[in-house]
Amino acid sequence: MKVVIVESPNKCETIQKYLGSDYKVVATKGHIRDLATSGKGGLGVDCEHDFAPTYIILRDKKRIVNDLKADAKKADEVILATDPDREGEAIAWHLAEVLHLPANNKRLEFHEITKEAIKHAIENPRQIDLKLVASQEARRILDRIVGFKLSDVLQRKNNLRSGGRVQSATLKLIVDHEREIRKFVPEEYWTLVAKLNDGEHTIEAPIYKYKDKEITKLVSQHDVDEVSAATGQELKILRIEKSVRTINPKLPFKTSTLQQEAISRFGLSASKVSHILQDLYEGINVNGEHTGLITYIRTVSTHLSDTYVTRAKEYIQKRFGAEYLGHMEQLKDEGEDTANSGHEAIRPTSNHRTPASLRVVLKQNKKFTNAHFKIYELIYNRTLSFLMTSKKEETTNVIIGNDQVSYKVSGNKTIYPGYEVLTGPGEHKDLGFTPVEGASLKVVDLVSEKKSTTPPPHYSEAKIIKLMEDKGIGRPSTYSSTISTLQNRTYVVKEKGAIVPTKNGEKAVEFLEKKFTKFVDAHFTSEMEDKLDKIQAGASGRTETLKDYYKDFMEKVDEAMKEALGNCPKCGAPLVRVKGKYGSFTGCSRYPDCDYKKKEPKASEELLDKKCPKCGAQLIKRTNKKGKVFIACTNFPKCRYIEGKQEQPKKLEIIKKCPACKDGNLVVRKGWNKVKKQPGFFLGCTNYPKCRHIEEYDPSKKE
Repeated sequence: MKVVIVESPNKCETIQKYLGSDYKVVATKGHIRDLATSGKGGLGVDCEHDFAPTYIILRDKKRIVNDLKADAKKADEVILATDPDREGEAIAWHLAEVLHLPANNKRLEFHEITKEAIKHAIENPRQIDLKLVASQEARRILDRIVGFKLSDVLQRKNNLRSGGRVQSATLKLIVDHEREIRKFVPEEYWTLVAKLNDGEHTIEAPIYKYKDKEITKLVSQHDVDEVSAATGQELKILRIEKSVRTINPKLPFKTSTLQQEAISRFGLSASKVSHILQDLYEGINVNGEHTGLITYIRTVSTHLSDTYVTRAKEYIQKRFGAEYLGHMEQLKDEGEDTANSGHEAIRPTSNHRTPASLRVVLKQNKKFTNAHFKIYELIYNRTLSFLMTSKKEETTNVIIGNDQVSYKVSGNKTIYPGYEVLTGPGEHKDLGFTPVEGASLKVVDLVSEKKSTTPPPHYSEAKIIKLMEDKGIGRPSTYSSTISTLQNRTYVVKEKGAIVPTKNGEKAVEFLEKKFTKFVDAHFTSEMEDKLDKIQAGASGRTETLKDYYKDFMEKVDEAMKEALGNCPKCGAPLVRVKGKYGSFTGCSRYPDCDYKKKEPKASEELLDKKCPKCGAQLIKRTNKKGKVFIACTNFPKCRYIEGKQEQPKKLEIIKKCPACKDGNLVVRKGWNKVKKQPGFFLGCTNYPKCRHIEEYDPSKKE
């Protein structure tokens, strides 16, 4: 028996059917190992000895690893078939290490879950790409160092939750844009539209030119009055301009462009799109056979394989006719991630599996929603249309006016559909009348409207992904998770489809700009991504790359940490971070001569710039066991102030004088009745604890 190890359990049944009973297909359910949180700084990395990592098996994967070891012992051969990307290569290497597999162990690579692709992979195995593994390891180590150290500084200085290499650079883009929006000063302007009549139709024509100067808007009411006066009561059709333009089909989807299109068109979140793509890649049961619907979903390539192009062209010719076969050249990808070289664009695995034929099948599967169908249709149409002919569109501009002023009416229509025979017709604008050059039109009305310029809109998730790609921040596999992390850290929130920074987000960026200027700069982050990619190509060394970054970064961390910790309030010596038995804390550097230990807020707490009205100590935002947020004094339990909670004096019901001390009064108190084993009432002395006299009391027998 041969054991094939994949990542997702959803693939197991499908691949098992393709390979047959001689194989057993099992899954890791993602990564099985990660960096430990032991060692200096809890990094799991020995930064002083070539950044040697310490890996541990993840807690929730121990049973899976034990099962894999048992399967490997029984197997004649173990074959690694993790995903064909940087992370998948790393998982394959970790499996080889944990299962003690030989260095030349078989590694399968396939980009779609179809019978043909799996068969081809089995017949053409390769070995683990150690350069790709080194690239992934360098990236993981760097992200661990930056994440831990930056988060520690932010927590000590600003009581913020976390920071990260890609996360912080992306957050700065969002905050910078928010600053632009706030600086925006609106300007007033006027639009002017002529309502015309040719005897049969009412035509609306926006202002085009005044005194041979093209106009899109008028800057004052005076300009409106001047142009209106020059318009008169009648205008002529001065000329009719016709032009034909060719509209080429768009390139097939890569990860970033597909995410942008799906988010913009369907209003889905980036994380939702990622989950849907994973489902489509892993596939569905179609006509009794489970098969993947699209190719691998993490790619920067827009290239289509020659095999697919040949199949697709045969399909287009048979379905639509030879005249719709296109001649688009496959473009060379700009800035293609070396980790994804050899990948194709995201495309359907079968041209015959049309969206219409798949709709019924998808509806029968509870896992698949209408959103799955829409995204599949989007991928199918974009891929196939790229190999079809361009569409041709005729545009007509009708210029109406006199010797001083002119207005313009525009329209367009398709004269050759091209790829639109597949995708359906696009939007067109009809002129609304048949123009004749030289014909007169009556001016029925001139409608002006006062408007104000609007600030640039907040970024959507689609726009952020485009910016991350354009500026080289992160990689396709990290775009969605980066945005989710910023939301989970409450650095940004989603409002009406837009991503808006919170006060904490802006606070974090303000601090990072001052103390870590270079490290949150988009250009520097992009250069670092390129260096990490070059490790895979052998153009950069792993250790040298990490050393260069680490040296500069840690200098800034040390500076910021000294400033963040401050001095000991008891003796004035510098405060330091100390790793104790129960975790890290801030204490005096003169310990044990000075035993000062700073009381720090929990992760769920937030120090406020407000003083307690009762004792003058700092206020803090806390969360109780029920999840309710409240504001209290940091001087608790000495001060029990809680904002919004007014302390009311207890009203004590005096029953009689205390017979024991003769000085106090017996009052009604609540307590536990040991005999009846239930809460009840009793009489106690007001001089307690000096006088401990008590008597039984039953309120129901009160006269």
